[in-house]
Order: sequence, then structure tokens, then C-alpha cells
Amino acid sequence: MSETILVTGAAGQLGQRVIHHLIETYKVAPGNIVAATRSPEKLSELEKKGVVTRKADFDDAAGLEKAFAGVDRLLIISTDALDTPGKRLAQHQGAVAAAVKSGVKHIAYTSMPAPDNSVVTFAPDHLGSENAIKASGIAHTIIRDAWYHDNYLHGMPHNLQGGKWYSATGGGKISTISRDDCALAIAAALASGTSESATYTVTGTQSLNSRQIAAIVSDVAGKPLEVIDVTDEQLGQGMRGAGLPGFVADMLVSADANTRAGKFDIVTEDFSKLTGKQPQPLKDFFVEHKAALTA
Repeated sequence: MSETILVTGAAGQLGQRVIHHLIETYKVAPGNIVAATRSPEKLSELEKKGVVTRKADFDDAAGLEKAFAGVDRLLIISTDALDTPGKRLAQHQGAVAAAVKSGVKHIAYTSMPAPDNSVVTFAPDHLGSENAIKASGIAHTIIRDAWYHDNYLHGMPHNLQGGKWYSATGGGKISTISRDDCALAIAAALASGTSESATYTVTGTQSLNSRQIAAIVSDVAGKPLEVIDVTDEQLGQGMRGAGLPGFVADMLVSADANTRAGKFDIVTEDFSKLTGKQPQPLKDFFVEHKAALTA
């Protein structure tokens, strides 16, 4: 009998794409996939395809045990509880404990590059979650996703309108990858049937600094874009002034600081090892999403 794979956060963007690739790319039978989320009513389209749906609330330990019952492989997609320090780590630790009690055979987890050597505000959540999984004794696959190409679609349209991109990255370089490619790699790991434990860092094929990225954006959009170097403090003030919540501003400033320190300058072949393919280059991603970029 085939293994049962449960995906948490199945209503989210990454979860949806992982399930898409499990079914469409790796031909996993929908009946062997469990899509879990706090609001299962959001999963009606997956249910129509034959995917099993369950309620999984990371703040309900007993509920997680019930959700994970009969599951062979569990994918824990890191939660979005970033507004309260320590909450996300506690949620993940609870999920790991529930997995142990439910007899899950393999845990996969979405982490970030080098969480043990990072100044990003949420890095301790990922490091602590990885350690909890390793301490559980359950075989595991940790997939450390690089910064998404997709993240640029949040601020870049505004930057293009004014022709200026305020950045605290200095000359630091960052390797990015699309969310969909991350989902493809995660699905590959889940569908592999491996019983080994491994950690993969899924990145693009090159690292770029802000001016190189700006040149690509400018070329695709057909608009000039100048990078303006600012300090962490100036960047944070500007973001708060634009209405971003303090914890979001702090997170984005810390990401720039991490880039400036060279801690996001990581390029691996792990995406190709998992999928047998090459990740989508940043320029191709921007071309594909030009409408959103120039909105």
C-alpha cells in the first residue's frame, strides 16, 4: 500500500503548490494525500479531486494528534505566527510532539538557509524547529528554502513607480528561487519514499546584489530603477512610515542585514538533486509576472 502524505498549511500558497506537484508532477494518488489546515472548508477544490481534508490547528495539540493519525509522511510548513516572539517555535514543537504520539514515520519541514548563522528575526524559530525534529528520533527531511523570487513582487511595483529602491543590503548578494520551485523540490522529497534523514538548501543558480537585481527589474519593466543605500534604521523608519507593522518592518530590515553580511550568499545544487531540473532564473520569473511587477 502506498504511503499517506499529510501537508499542513494546505490552504496557503506553498501548501497548494506542493499538493499540485504531488498530484500532477509526481503522480501521487489524491487519496494518499491529506490536506490539513485550520479551515478545512477552504479545501473544497482539493476534496473534489479526491484529496482527504482534515482540520489541523497548531494551537490545538490534541487536535494535531488526531489530524496526524495514520499518516506516514508529514510535511510541516512553517506557520505564519510571526507577530508574537516564540509562538511559531512553540507551535512547531507541538506539531513534532503530536507526530511522535501519532506514529508518523517521516517528517519534512520547510526551513531557511543557515538558520544557525543568521541575523534574520525568525531564524531562531527555524533552528529550534529543526532541532526539535532531530531530537524526536523520527527520520526527517529538512528543506531550507532560499528567499523567494515572489517576495520582490510586494515592494518592487512601488519602487518602480518612484524609480527608487531603498536598500540596506550594501554590496551583499542573495540567491533567490521561486515559491513554485520550492514546492516542486518539497514534493519531490515527499514522493521519494526515502527513509534516510537529510537536509537540503534549495537556492537559485546564482547570487546577485541589489544593483544587479535592479538592472534585471528595470530591463523587464522598461523603467529606470535606482538603488538608494540606506541604513537599517532609515529603512525601518521608512517601512513603519509606509504603514507596515513593526514586526514586519523588523523582519525585512533583518533580511537586508543578513544579505549585507553575506549570510544569504549561498548557492547549492540541491534543487537539481531533488528534481533533476534547473530552477527558474530571476529574470524569467519577472518576465512571467511582468503584469504584477508593473502594476
